[in-house]
Amino acid sequence: MKYQKHTLKNGLRIVLSPMLDTETATVIVMAGTGSRYESEKENGLAHFLEHMFFKGTKKRPNTLDISRELDAVGAEYNAYTSKDHTAYYAKVDARHLDIALDVVSDLFLNAKLEREEIERERGTILQEINMYEDMPQRRVGEHFETLLYGKHALGRDIAGPKKNIQSFKREDFVRYLRRGYTADNVVVGVAGKIHPSEVKKMIEKHFARMRTGKRPSFEKIKEQQGKPGIFLRHKKTDQTHIVLGARGYDMFHQDRFALAVLATILGGGMSSRLFTEVRERRGLAYSVHTSVDTYHDAGYLATQCGVEHKNLEKTIAVILSEYKKTTAELVESEELKKAKEYIKGHFALGMEGSDDIAGYLVTQEVLRHKITLPQEYRQMIDRVTAQDVLRVAQDIFINKKLNMAIIGPHANGKQLVKSLSL
Repeated sequence: MKYQKHTLKNGLRIVLSPMLDTETATVIVMAGTGSRYESEKENGLAHFLEHMFFKGTKKRPNTLDISRELDAVGAEYNAYTSKDHTAYYAKVDARHLDIALDVVSDLFLNAKLEREEIERERGTILQEINMYEDMPQRRVGEHFETLLYGKHALGRDIAGPKKNIQSFKREDFVRYLRRGYTADNVVVGVAGKIHPSEVKKMIEKHFARMRTGKRPSFEKIKEQQGKPGIFLRHKKTDQTHIVLGARGYDMFHQDRFALAVLATILGGGMSSRLFTEVRERRGLAYSVHTSVDTYHDAGYLATQCGVEHKNLEKTIAVILSEYKKTTAELVESEELKKAKEYIKGHFALGMEGSDDIAGYLVTQEVLRHKITLPQEYRQMIDRVTAQDVLRVAQDIFINKKLNMAIIGPHANGKQLVKSLSL
């Protein structure tokens, strides 16, 4: 992977990655702001604002004008809001990159934020929230982070509560926009069949006059936990949905690579320990996987699955048993090698398209202000030893760091807390 990085006079960063063996090009514009940059009363504003960017500009007065122009060239386009960044992108036949860049930059820089459209979009957002409520497999992960981070911004849902959505005014959007969408806090990335010098000039033309301002800050999290934690949501469901895990490390921690290997050993792929024990040997779940999530100042490892209601405690016991085994014995060399190759293989599969490359580079630059190339990432994974995995497991798999979120028709939370012990 090759790339160029440039910084305009106003502070805006540009990342360009020419790719020889593709006929596509992707433009992505990402702001280093998301729901963790909101106050409690603002919760949901970042996500709502993302929706409003597609509601029209002076050049393209309404949603249809934006979508019609991108659809006319067969583009794939969308946007998303996370807790620490928000992105807008379009992937096109490389011949139409100028159109993609013009449209994405226009909606990013020139959204009208009309009051009538805000009123109309409230209903859409409220239905999106209702949709997620009917998706316990997704919702349980949000409850898990609420359990971990409580009233801190990291513990709030990105979409926000309905009362907030119903109260936002145009002035709220404008204030948030001016605070977070500044040149110094934005990265524009383009990858694919491109001529970097030409694309750089195109980006300068669109973004040279972008508003400037101080980069926004966020309240850091102080992780304090003295005993196992549980979040139980009583709900009539066909399955009980579980996320069970432990507090881990932030995105800069030196042991994040060892933690990734540990998670893969436990629940990465169909030959992992938990997939074998939970699904293949006991038939407790259809899907079970373990993953790691990180933020600037926090992180965790967690296992998720859906099980028959009566098998909840049995499943918890199996997961904890596998966690405990990793704290007591060194992983064998063959299994360690398999986990590393699994991680590197999946990483390679995720770097095939221009959208993959553009998204990876820009996200790295926005969140870390430093780009780790794929070969560097692979080297860090290769350096993980069996002793590293054991040490990390012993560090995170202790009772006071355990947490579990559950959605299902269960009422006895006290009994479930007792089961949460290594």
